[in-house]
Amino acid sequence: MATDPIQTDYLVVGAGATGMAFSDTLLTETDANIVMVDRHDRPGGHWNDAYPFVRLHQPAAYYGVNSLPLGQATKDSVGLNAGLLDLASGQEVVAYFDQLMNQRFLASGRVHYFPMCNAVGDDQFESLLTGERRRIAVRCKVVDATYSDIAVPSTHLPKYPVAPGVRCMPLNQLPNIRQPQGDFVVVGSGKTGIDACLWLLQNGVPPAKIRWVMPRDAWLLDRRNVQPGDEFFMAAFGSLANQFEALVAATSVRDLFERLNASGELLRIDQRIVPSIYRCATVTRAELEQLRRIQGMVRLGHVLAVETAQIVLEHGCVPMLPDTLVVDCSASALRQRPPLPIFDGRRITLQFVRTCQPTFSAAFIAHVEATFEDDAEKNALCTPVPVPYLDTDWLRMLFVTANNQHRWAQHPGLDRWLAQSRLDSFFDSLRKVQPGDTEKVAVVKRYRSAIKPALVNLEKLLATTVAPGSDGFRS
Repeated sequence: MATDPIQTDYLVVGAGATGMAFSDTLLTETDANIVMVDRHDRPGGHWNDAYPFVRLHQPAAYYGVNSLPLGQATKDSVGLNAGLLDLASGQEVVAYFDQLMNQRFLASGRVHYFPMCNAVGDDQFESLLTGERRRIAVRCKVVDATYSDIAVPSTHLPKYPVAPGVRCMPLNQLPNIRQPQGDFVVVGSGKTGIDACLWLLQNGVPPAKIRWVMPRDAWLLDRRNVQPGDEFFMAAFGSLANQFEALVAATSVRDLFERLNASGELLRIDQRIVPSIYRCATVTRAELEQLRRIQGMVRLGHVLAVETAQIVLEHGCVPMLPDTLVVDCSASALRQRPPLPIFDGRRITLQFVRTCQPTFSAAFIAHVEATFEDDAEKNALCTPVPVPYLDTDWLRMLFVTANNQHRWAQHPGLDRWLAQSRLDSFFDSLRKVQPGDTEKVAVVKRYRSAIKPALVNLEKLLATTVAPGSDGFRS
């Protein structure tokens, strides 16, 4: 017998970090009912599939939802992140979202959560266990919290064939090793590749036994420069001032990146190599020094095949000794997809509206949805920030972010919301600067006076770059 459809105001597809952040704000600011559908057995999205030693690359203060702090807001006293705010572990993140779902969302009586299910169109979902389908009658909007399509090594096979007998595993399985290995080959230069190399080094593997297949070098952020709070004010806002001043002075994109590197705003593993990608990854100076201990960098392009005695790459081959363990870190994480209008009739597609801040972006989009009526006005406030890959995406992200924030400043209500938002904590210390704080006032003046000319030159520099999705520079 057919069952009546489930009635709801919003259907949120995906109970990962962005779906949770959006729903949390909607719960706070409206009386809407929400249905959440997710393919995992508990909330947290890709964090459920992450490797055991994963940690946030940003302070926990920037992550999660507005209503509930994540982490202890304390500084690490030991390890490679010593002196900086704590980085929540993957287990902490999953437990945080589980607590949020049970103690806030479900306890509200306004959220119905269906784990282990896939959405089928905009009006049905299907159980992954039984195949049973349920209909949903959505009164307001369908919210797609899956558009970023995050890929992690444990859920994606390597993009290259691996010969029989060769041991190849995702970095998730590294803690399960129970016998000595020969050499280690880490494939992938992104955040997971960095984490795999640091894990091996911290667990006593000699640098000489690690080869790191790095198709392209990446620009990295100094984590000290993205810390919230008064203690880190001069580093954080000095970094912003340096970035905008470098933009004002830059004569070319290459010149800009050299200036950013010289002032410590962007870091690179090897000073002899000019990076060509950027993925928002952060490192501490201590982590960078550890990574530089690895001399076996393989810069011959992407892996085409792993054979019994060699690795075949785009631009050559490297021999592989017996008993070598290949650690796959090649999943693309955030996939580059064409930006869509965030508000499109009865559909909301969650995307970045600020550089590298997924949960802040989702919470802000929910606030805009709860506050404004017209889709055109909403989209004007929420231009999607592109997902980065090429180095020049650093410029594109900054350009869109700066224009979004300029529009937000025109709305006093948005400014008040930002001031109260836990996820906007980076800028909280800026609002508290007093006229007598001479040193802080000076760095804020540098930052603000450079913004306008920097954005003018940024637009000129962007005109010299190739279109998104291609490679290199225009001649």
